[in-house]
Amino acid sequence: MSSMDSTSNCDESSESDLNPSQEDLAFPLSEANSLFSLSKRLDELLISYESLHKAWPLQEPVRLPAPVENKLSVKDRAEVLDQRAADNEVQVVRERFSKLLLGEDMSGSGKGVSSAVAISNAITNLYATVFGNCHKLEPLPVEKKILWQREMDCLLSVCDYIVELFPSSQSLPDGTKLEVMATRPRSDISINLPALEKLDAMLLDMLDDFEKTEFWYIDENKSLLQDNAVTPLVTTPHRSVDKWWLPVPSLPNAGLSEKAIKDLRQKRDCAYQIHKAALAINCAILAEMEIPESYIQALPKSGRACVGDSIYRYMSTLDRFSPEHLIDCLKISSEHEALALANCVEAAMYVWQRKARPARSKPSWSIVKELMDASDKNFVLATRAESVLLSLRNQFPSLPQSRVDTSKIQHNKDVGQAILESYSRVLESLAHNIVSLIDDVLFTDASVKQR
Repeated sequence: MSSMDSTSNCDESSESDLNPSQEDLAFPLSEANSLFSLSKRLDELLISYESLHKAWPLQEPVRLPAPVENKLSVKDRAEVLDQRAADNEVQVVRERFSKLLLGEDMSGSGKGVSSAVAISNAITNLYATVFGNCHKLEPLPVEKKILWQREMDCLLSVCDYIVELFPSSQSLPDGTKLEVMATRPRSDISINLPALEKLDAMLLDMLDDFEKTEFWYIDENKSLLQDNAVTPLVTTPHRSVDKWWLPVPSLPNAGLSEKAIKDLRQKRDCAYQIHKAALAINCAILAEMEIPESYIQALPKSGRACVGDSIYRYMSTLDRFSPEHLIDCLKISSEHEALALANCVEAAMYVWQRKARPARSKPSWSIVKELMDASDKNFVLATRAESVLLSLRNQFPSLPQSRVDTSKIQHNKDVGQAILESYSRVLESLAHNIVSLIDDVLFTDASVKQR
């Protein structure tokens, strides 16, 4: 009992010490004036604070979690990056084919173009993106080369599922043979697509060969030229006045070496042959496309009304016909005039073909003309018009598409023909650009050595 009393007394004393009353804090005026009493009182309060601090329970310091260590090795990091790149490529392919299925109509209301026109536009736009600024004889940037190969591989993969049926036989386990219809790649695709892919690879390799050259390029709008450079005039035959923004080839004062000239000429010949091959494929594909009914209905009733009296009289003479002589007599000096003549002659050619072929004949003209009478006047005029168009294409390699070709492409429904036509067209354009750029360098070299 006495121990409990003592404990309670101690608690009361400690509480009284820890919680001083207002009377204790209010010092008498006499003591406040005494420095000794003030110092003693402060010591008592300090002792009370220390006893209170010892009575509080001790708490362990809060420990922050250790940072998580990255346990990925270099190989794991590479795999993660490769996976991200693969996911990005899949997303790009998914977006590409979604746009093709929608027919470039993002609203999804079905008002888009056909799949053939959509994939033709995709190849054309891809070419403009990759080779639109290809105005120099230099290797294609790596990122653009990868973009071209990856996107074209996706677009051309559609051809893997364009097949035709042919009769075949199948043997059963019991030895019985059955006649079945098997599938194989369509004939026009199996013939032309590998050829176009080969031409594509040759053009890219040709651009890669221009890494180290004896010439370089400068901008025409720069006034400060290098001391050892000679720049051709803007009015040179190989540089069109309306293309003044193109870079100008610059050479050393001595010009190009014989080895460099020989190499350029070989590459020019190769690019020209590629251009001819791509042009031939493109013309063959366009010839197989159906002519839209809207174009047929807009044709005049006579071919003479299409070409005019003077050209008609020259084409209808019984003497030996020369399309080159006709073009020379017309004195065509620009691509605009050549395109206008091509549209007129082509319209007249289809009028004469319709009159020459038998009624309700659906086969193409290339098949029908083998069965036609060579003395028929409409057949002769159609054949001569065809030769005029071919001569115009040869004299003006960069001639834009004619009116009927544009109409065929816009109304085409065959996906395979759309791929072959657009692929051959862009390769034809790239090969022509390379030939033109090499001609600029060779002309500049000849101008330098004549000084």
